[in-house]
Amino acid sequence: MTIRKAVITAAARSQHALPLQALVDRDGQQKSALKIILEEALSTGVETICLVVSPGDQSSYAAAAGDLAPRLHFVEQSQPRGYGHALSCARSYVEDDPFLHLVGDHLYVSQQKARCARQLFQAAEAEACSVSGVQPTRENVLTYYGTVGGRRVAGQNHLYEIENVVEKPTPTEAEQTLIVPGLRAGHYLCFFGMHVLTPTVMEILDEQVRAAPPNGRIELSPALAKLASKERYLALEVQGTRYNLGLRYGLLQAQLALALDGNDREEILAQMVELLATRERSQLNHESHS
Repeated sequence: MTIRKAVITAAARSQHALPLQALVDRDGQQKSALKIILEEALSTGVETICLVVSPGDQSSYAAAAGDLAPRLHFVEQSQPRGYGHALSCARSYVEDDPFLHLVGDHLYVSQQKARCARQLFQAAEAEACSVSGVQPTRENVLTYYGTVGGRRVAGQNHLYEIENVVEKPTPTEAEQTLIVPGLRAGHYLCFFGMHVLTPTVMEILDEQVRAAPPNGRIELSPALAKLASKERYLALEVQGTRYNLGLRYGLLQAQLALALDGNDREEILAQMVELLATRERSQLNHESHS
């Protein structure tokens, strides 16, 4: 399977400014979160990237992409009708080709030499089917993520056959339908924020858009659940960590993760130790005078 296209969704009205935030990347350079995400996608070898944005956001996103802007193709989601609808807006760009899909509010730090998106790419090319990145996730944050159920592929430690997909399940629902044998108790396989998908997904989304009432919301997880019933669909436990910028302190956590994985790691660690020591001294002085 040859993958030359990527789609990044960044049209959610409540979070569309997150990719424009500035962070210091692992190389010590200040970049927008968007540019860091674009570099993640381009590290796989894709040639062009489609950005799905809200109306009026194209110019600000092009500016945030910097020298990568010529690689971008923009599509607007004219109405806020959900994640699946946003992805379906890129149908004319995708055509009949498989594609890499990333979300615009996640950053990634790999535990291997290969970046997270590259790990996913390699699995999809080897298996010649759709593959979604997943990460074992504690049940107390399931309501932030789509979650999959299935079984481990024989002879593969980090690859799973997907049998079910549920969007933001409750812990009770997950316990009933999404248990994956071999995972730690209280942990489930939640989406990592990146997928390699066949064009079948776009066909399914088109069907759902046509069947929905006017202005009805279209989510991606039901389409992925249907994909699992139509063709082989796998999940890869990516060796890395995702950082959801939309969570409380999400930008802070992502910045710390990038810094500790980068060229200035020792300097950052020293500053953190000094910060904690200063905080401890201040607390001790307060207690001694109270």
